[in-house]
Amino acid sequence: MANREKNKKTLLELVKLPENSCCADCGAADPDWASCTLGIFVCLNCSGTHRNLPTVSRIKSIRLDFWDDELVQFMKANGNRPAKNFYEKFVPVFYYQPHTDDCEVLREQWIRAKYERMEFTEKNTERPFTAGVYEGMLWKKGKDNGQFLERKFVLSVCDFTLKYYKEDESKGPKATISVKDLNATFQPEKIGHAHGLQITYCVDDHTRNLFVYNKNGQEIVNWFNAIRAIRHIYLKTAFPTASDRDLIPWTTRNYLKEGYMEKTGPLQREPFKKRWFILDSLDRKLLYFKTQLDAIELGVVFIGSENHGYSVRECVPKGTRGNKWKCGVIVETPDRQFVFMCEQERDQREWVEVLKTVISKPMMPQDYTTEANIRRRR
Repeated sequence: MANREKNKKTLLELVKLPENSCCADCGAADPDWASCTLGIFVCLNCSGTHRNLPTVSRIKSIRLDFWDDELVQFMKANGNRPAKNFYEKFVPVFYYQPHTDDCEVLREQWIRAKYERMEFTEKNTERPFTAGVYEGMLWKKGKDNGQFLERKFVLSVCDFTLKYYKEDESKGPKATISVKDLNATFQPEKIGHAHGLQITYCVDDHTRNLFVYNKNGQEIVNWFNAIRAIRHIYLKTAFPTASDRDLIPWTTRNYLKEGYMEKTGPLQREPFKKRWFILDSLDRKLLYFKTQLDAIELGVVFIGSENHGYSVRECVPKGTRGNKWKCGVIVETPDRQFVFMCEQERDQREWVEVLKTVISKPMMPQDYTTEANIRRRR
C-alpha cells in the first residue's frame, strides 16, 4: 500500500531539484503539477494543455493528488532533464520556444509539437515551415472597412519575400514584402482573435503593419516559425560571420511596450492628440500610430543612448493645450524635446522605465544608420 505522506515528500523533494524547479514547457518557476506518463513537472497553465492530450499525458497535482509508489519511482527515474534531452533533441535553432508570459496558442502548440506530434525527436525531419516555400490562407484585416478577409500568402526563400494575393491571383501579388525588416509578433488581445499575428515591415523607411490570423492554431504557429526560419536564413546570408546566438534575437521579437499616450507637436503649442505607441527596443524606435490597428505609422522617434544626448524623465507640463491626461513623460534628443502624456501614473512610470532601459544600452553600428534615416525624414 502506498505511503501517501512519504510519496508527497519525495515529489516535493524532486521538484526542488534544479533540473525540475521550473516548468518543463514554459520555464515558470515552482511547478505544482506533473505528468505521470511523461515524467515531467509543469506549471498550472501548461497542465491545462496536457489535460487535452489524454492519450499522451496524464496530469496530477504533486501536493493534492494520491500517488502510487510505482508512479513516484517513475518520476524519480525521469524528470525534466531527460525529457528535454529526448523530446527537444532536434529543435531547430530558429524555432520559438515559449516562455511563461507568451500567449496560449504558442504554449499549446509547443507542447503538442513535442509530445503529441514528436516533431523534434528525429534529426532532419521534414517540417512544413522549413521548406523553401511556405504558402497558405490567412485572414487579413482590410484597409478600408477593417473586416478580415481570407487572402493567400506565400513566403519564399529564393527571393526572400512575403507576398499576398487578392481573389484573382492571375493579377499578381497585392504586395511583395522583403524579409529584410520583417517582424512577427502574436497580438491576440489587440487583434481580437486567439491566433492573432501582427506582421511588421518597412517601406521607404516607414513602418507598416499587417494584422492576420488563422483559425487553426498549428497553422498560425507554423507561419510564425516559417517567418523565423526565413529571417534566420536571411540574417546568416547578410552576416555570415555572426553566430546564431547573436542572430536569433533578430529573427522576430516582441515589443518592449505598447499603449496609448497623448502627443503634441515640435513647438509644444499644438493640441495634444491621442496616439498608439510601440517601443521597438532592438531598432531603438518609438513608433506612433493613430490607433492600435493602423496599418501605417504616423511617425517615429529614435531613442539613442545617454552618451549621445538622449534622456527621459517624468514631468508635469504647464500650459499645454488639449491634453486630457496629466502624467507627463519628456524625452530629450539632440534635436528636440518630445512631450507625451499618460493617463495614469503607473503608465508614466512604466514608459519612463522601459525608455531608460533602451537609453542605457550603447548604440550599435547599425543604430547610427537608423538615426540618420529618421532625421532625414523630418
